Amino acid sequence: MTLIVDCASHHLNRLRERIDLSFCSAEQLAELQQVLGLSDFIAESLMKQPSLLAEILASGLLSSAERIDSLKSELQTRLADTSDELQLHKVLRLFRRKHMVIIAWRELLRKADLAESFKHISLLADELILQAMNWLYEKQCTEQGTPFSRDGVQQSMYIFAMGKLGGRELNFSSDIDLIFTYPEHGETKGGRRVIGNQPFFIKLGQRLIAALHQITEDGFVYRVDMRLRPFGESGPLVTSFASIEDYYQSHGREWERYAMVKARVIGAEGDYKQELEAMLRPFVYRRYIDFSAIESLRKMKAMISAEVRRKGLKDNIKLGTGGIREIEFVAQAFQLIHGGRTPALQCKGLQQTLRVIAEIEALPENRVENLLNSYHFLRRVENVLQQIGDQQTQTLPTSELDKQRLVEVMQFSDWHRFYETLNEVMENVHDEFNWVIGESEEEQQSDQDLNELWALELTAQETTTLLVDKGVAEPLAEKLTTILLSFKDDISKRPMGPRGQETMAKLLPKIVEKIACYQHPAALMERIADLLLQIMRRTAYLELLNENDGALNQLLKLCHASPRVSLQLGRHPILLDELLDPQHLYHPTKIGNYKAELHQFMLRVPEEDMEQQMEALRQFKQMQFLHIAAADIARAIELPKVSDHLTYLSEALMDFVVQIAWAQMVEKFGVPSNVAGTDRKGFAVIGYGKMGGFELGYGSDLDVVFLHDSDISGQTDGRRVIDNQLFYYRLGQRIIHLFSARTNSGILYEIDMRLRPSGDSGPLVASIAGYEKYLRNDAWTWEHQALVRSRAVFSDKQILTQFNKVRSSVLALPRESATLAKEVREMRCKMRDHLNRAKQGEFDLKQSPGGMVDIEFLAQFLVLDNAARVDDSLCQWSDNLRIFETCKQLNLLTEVQEKALTEAYCAIRDMAHRLTLNKETRIIDATPFDKQIKAVREIWQQFLEQ
Repeated sequence: MTLIVDCASHHLNRLRERIDLSFCSAEQLAELQQVLGLSDFIAESLMKQPSLLAEILASGLLSSAERIDSLKSELQTRLADTSDELQLHKVLRLFRRKHMVIIAWRELLRKADLAESFKHISLLADELILQAMNWLYEKQCTEQGTPFSRDGVQQSMYIFAMGKLGGRELNFSSDIDLIFTYPEHGETKGGRRVIGNQPFFIKLGQRLIAALHQITEDGFVYRVDMRLRPFGESGPLVTSFASIEDYYQSHGREWERYAMVKARVIGAEGDYKQELEAMLRPFVYRRYIDFSAIESLRKMKAMISAEVRRKGLKDNIKLGTGGIREIEFVAQAFQLIHGGRTPALQCKGLQQTLRVIAEIEALPENRVENLLNSYHFLRRVENVLQQIGDQQTQTLPTSELDKQRLVEVMQFSDWHRFYETLNEVMENVHDEFNWVIGESEEEQQSDQDLNELWALELTAQETTTLLVDKGVAEPLAEKLTTILLSFKDDISKRPMGPRGQETMAKLLPKIVEKIACYQHPAALMERIADLLLQIMRRTAYLELLNENDGALNQLLKLCHASPRVSLQLGRHPILLDELLDPQHLYHPTKIGNYKAELHQFMLRVPEEDMEQQMEALRQFKQMQFLHIAAADIARAIELPKVSDHLTYLSEALMDFVVQIAWAQMVEKFGVPSNVAGTDRKGFAVIGYGKMGGFELGYGSDLDVVFLHDSDISGQTDGRRVIDNQLFYYRLGQRIIHLFSARTNSGILYEIDMRLRPSGDSGPLVASIAGYEKYLRNDAWTWEHQALVRSRAVFSDKQILTQFNKVRSSVLALPRESATLAKEVREMRCKMRDHLNRAKQGEFDLKQSPGGMVDIEFLAQFLVLDNAARVDDSLCQWSDNLRIFETCKQLNLLTEVQEKALTEAYCAIRDMAHRLTLNKETRIIDATPFDKQIKAVREIWQQFLEQ
């Protein structure tokens, strides 16, 4: 033991330089030298606080276990003279240091047994926590007033001491896991201002954590871990009894039952404490014999064992095979299984629990005795390891000095004999563990289980190896590794409660296994990772995917087919509910039923709550979009029908928005005089472009024009009278606001009003007469082209008739064919020069020659050039396909030409839809469309280049 002697001499010489040791007797000096050789912590403590040695030796505390009983009054005396928080921090840290030195001194010199150390360490922690909280509570009451319940009962904070602190078996250098709570809601009295009880106790909790956890020049008292509280780090720091009870009844997970077995309440004695102690028993202890606990504990132990092997935690006496954790699992398995029927098992300490297990003959007495002896041995080793340097470690030392220290305190002749005995003890523990938990060695080999992807801190190489071992090709495994590690890093930076973590631990391996079967799995994994990041704090949605394999399969299928859908699901997690019913998912609402479906959906929202109404409209749109996209992806509906669905959906939403905007305006100002006494509104919304032509896409804006009656002279008849013109102007503004205001679910649609008479400089709502006058006298040719693709999407019968008459008459104005062709051609060239982004060999689906706009311009030209010479049928339709069909019937197009234009338009739009769903550019390789491009350009040449 030469190294120990040398170390002792070194520390003793350093100490002599700081203080005169002549007051020590020869026996005391010998003890001092011996303990300095065994513990760097004791040596450094005495160096930092030399007066501590005289205080300890003079009081004779080293030989008296009775000192424990006076600990409470000693701390009370010291805190009584404490005036501010800085001083509080110092007193707590010095008091902790003194008693930890005493505990280490006595145990290392074998003056105290394990039971005394447990009692001293746990009582010290209890008093430091409780008295610090009480001191801070009194101080905060003088600053902010005293918290009371609504019934006038003074409120205090209570603390769940978890884990080994709860069981009064705290190890020497342990973290402490705490949960803060208070009895009832209410507010403070006697302060400068009134605050609620929860903010009061949150502030108190923060101050208590700082008092214990904060590192100062005197170190810290305890590392405080609050992650076991309801909803973990994302939950409030302190919650009421009612919230605590509701959480565990509604959200409590199996591992939280396990954690709550040892939970012990620290706080003022009385009814509140008894209520809190009784509150969680039904959650922890089932009334029936609960064998499901075995499987839960088995899984937890398998994951811990895997982590030990992965991290190379060799010689870990806590987590390793046969370590302390396995003894804890055995005891808690019996508590969780039988505790509801056997109240004697509802105890906190492990040793007490094992003794009860023997008494009720749940385990043979010799097995219990074996576990108890093993536990004492391992906990002694753990304490010694931690008393060497006050470090939280359970791993056997690698340095020769620390090995000698451990051998000396444990009274072995050499390291080999100690290590041999330790292995025998841990083998015995593991045998007992397997006998109770029923886990075979094979079942423990979860190294290659994908569960480890989430549960363990794997390196990139370990992750790749794990994926390759599961059958993933190495290049792909490397890509997935990069995505998975980045995802885990992102998750770690965001608050996520224990319930969410537990669900994610189950869900992620399932996803990885399923994704490996897809084409381009890396791209899909990226989309899913982004989606999971969006919904990670909404545990209910994670659970939905974890517990419903069908929903998860639908999610992967849709996200694989469309990044746009993936993004939509991430932004609006409520849509995940739609994945539960595949039959419904792939069958969108019938074309004619959107208004009825919307009306039914909106019945659940209070009419007076406009914010909820706006949010519900957006949710309805997102749900319907998902169904349409799903059916589109599955090819359950053809392209024209996709646009029809999207268009009729927009019309239903337009109708509902106009109705509620009208109702709001009428409530405020009354009815305009031009429609008083009728059921008319004298108002119309004209859809242009894709909305007018039944050709809306997934990302389309709504191009609209607002019209009102020609004669609206007069005023409204409400309490606040305004001019009719102003009424319709404000109605238009209100409609735009309801569409474009951003809620949690985004906007409803972008509204584009630039096609109204005189564009942005024109009136927001035009009269029918003014609209007709503008179109006849001032509109450009391109505005007449736009009129071809227009129709009323909201209107009463009277104004609808007027609009259709105006539209037909303007479209049928006599035009000189060559002049029209020149103007259409020049406008098309101007657009192409500004908007075509295709390079040589590429094809811009919309703007390239032979593309979508060329086809649309051909339809518009055919209408404007021929409407004056043929019957009204040419002005009847606003969509390209029916215009081409009519042109064929009127012999304006041959059957070959009509078919060529229709097939080209459908093929190009279908590709545009696919690219939109995949969030890809509309610039593609021209080769697949060579045939269609050629056909369109030939027809263009025939009609517009003559």
